[in-house]
Amino acid sequence: MSADRREDPTERRRGRPAAAGRGAPMGVSAVARPEVAPPGPWSFPDAGTTALPGGPTLLTYDLPGQYVVSIRVGLPIPPAVEPPEIEGVATIMARTLDEGTAHHSAEQFARLLERKGVSFGAGIGDSGLTMGLEVVKGNLEPALDLLRQILTEPVFPEAEVARQMRTRLAEIDQERAVAANRGLLELVHAFYAGSDRASRPVGGTRETVSAITREAVAAFHAEQVVASGATLVVAGDLAGLDVPVLVGGALGGWDTGSARRPAVPPRPAALAEDRCRIVVVDRPGSVQTEILVAAPGPDRSVEGGWAPYPVLGFAIGGSPNARIDAVLREEKGYTYGIRSGFRPHRSGGLFLTTGSVRADATVESLRLLVDLLASGGRGLTEPEVRSGVDFIGKTAPGRFATADDVADEAITMALDGRTTQFTTDNLRDLATVERARAEAAFARFAREAGVDPDRPGAGWTIVLVGDAAEHVAGIEALGLGSVTVVRDR
Repeated sequence: MSADRREDPTERRRGRPAAAGRGAPMGVSAVARPEVAPPGPWSFPDAGTTALPGGPTLLTYDLPGQYVVSIRVGLPIPPAVEPPEIEGVATIMARTLDEGTAHHSAEQFARLLERKGVSFGAGIGDSGLTMGLEVVKGNLEPALDLLRQILTEPVFPEAEVARQMRTRLAEIDQERAVAANRGLLELVHAFYAGSDRASRPVGGTRETVSAITREAVAAFHAEQVVASGATLVVAGDLAGLDVPVLVGGALGGWDTGSARRPAVPPRPAALAEDRCRIVVVDRPGSVQTEILVAAPGPDRSVEGGWAPYPVLGFAIGGSPNARIDAVLREEKGYTYGIRSGFRPHRSGGLFLTTGSVRADATVESLRLLVDLLASGGRGLTEPEVRSGVDFIGKTAPGRFATADDVADEAITMALDGRTTQFTTDNLRDLATVERARAEAAFARFAREAGVDPDRPGAGWTIVLVGDAAEHVAGIEALGLGSVTVVRDR
């Protein structure tokens, strides 16, 4: 065999024919590179809707191949409905729903969940109570029966309520120990009116949690966890399952025939009259300073559409390439990352920025951050807007790729008074967002929040958690507003 025709031993080992000279392998023809077309519009999966006896709405999402089925239950029980003297009772109730039922002790019920491969969790948020179950498709029917027991037969054993109260009290101490959590506690206290429930932790304070009793938890459940107005979501591979029949059969007894949850019309939380100020939570010796900046923001019903607002958040502080990180992280090296974004509630919302900086850069970081936050009022660039539109729109299929993701979005929309058709419509609208529309949306936000690019600090509530002795004089010299020092409690 001549030198230029010597067989390549590597190709022989891999089971491929030796190359013919320096050209293509023998017997292989060249194939034209396929053209890659732009992605087409994506839609959220279609929902089946069924009105169940007693008032609940059932939403089903058939997702072929997803054999772990996700179940969600949403009830519009905002924290504002809690009795003021026992705020946090909804949290304790949510955590003890599966801690024993009329026919099973806490240990027995836990074994039933395990035996059927069911995971369960529940929690209270700004919009209400959410319960979540995950179960393999073949065990959907017994999982629905366990859900029935959780909804209709919890007994709230004294020992379990006491245990969850101790856990919550320990969390309160932990929340105060972590700078980011401590900052959020102070932010809502400064941002919202003291008379409004939003100014206090969703899980309650030490005083109110300590006053909760087993009887109060049971009474709150009886009044609030009723079928009327509830939403159930079932998402996964539903082929061969008559889900409305299964759910109706399992939960048909949930409706008592008379129980109706008192209606609570959505309203924006009342803001503190003096919210435009700076609060420093003193932590002597801190090597980092946690910074939080907030202003009132829109909800999803905002005039002009919701689509521009996630784009604005992305451009200003929603990614490592956004304006804030470009300066404070990449150029200055003051932070590992700071994030901003609009957080809509059912009525009203806020624009929130959070992150930590080096302690020795606190004052300069705050000066730059406030200017960067207001910079949207001085204009955006086409690449900034396009980057936000592309990222949010083109990652949507990945964000909603699992039954879990679909069920979470569906229950979020339901508690917001919407359906997931809004998700699809908003993604369609997002594709049309251009620079002028994004700038108009920022101008609307700034006008309503009182944010003025030419008046640093105007419109913002600012909280810093750090060493007050080191930073307060410099912060005051920035002229961003009055400064109050709070001794860490």
